[in-house]
Amino acid sequence: MGKPVPAPTPETRPFFDGAAAGELRIQRCADCGEPFFYPRPSCPFCASGAVEWFTASGRATLYSYTISHRPAPGFEQDAPYAIAVVQLAEGPRMMTNIVGIENTPDNLVLDMDLEVTFEQRGDVTIPQFTPAGGH
Repeated sequence: MGKPVPAPTPETRPFFDGAAAGELRIQRCADCGEPFFYPRPSCPFCASGAVEWFTASGRATLYSYTISHRPAPGFEQDAPYAIAVVQLAEGPRMMTNIVGIENTPDNLVLDMDLEVTFEQRGDVTIPQFTPAGGH
């Protein structure tokens, strides 16, 4: 059994199309200017329906994490792995995985600089994060 593959919806299609192009796309309110994530049809700050997509920098910091030693189906080869929340440079937080380093408490330092990377799963590309500068 492979890793689960999300099914893009009309609301999430631009996010996944961006990931397939190697870009981290999130939304911003055209009225109040606040960026936000997860994709939705209206602004969570001012309720405006005037939302737009933009390409984020791909930079983030590690906000929180837990290390899973009992993998979910499809993730057996990755265990132990980090289930993390990162703070994007633009402000929103995103749940993701940290890849490119051994997932131990010594390596996963809160506020560490991260950059986006992408994993192909079937027909869908998933953003993940790795230490900035390849550390």
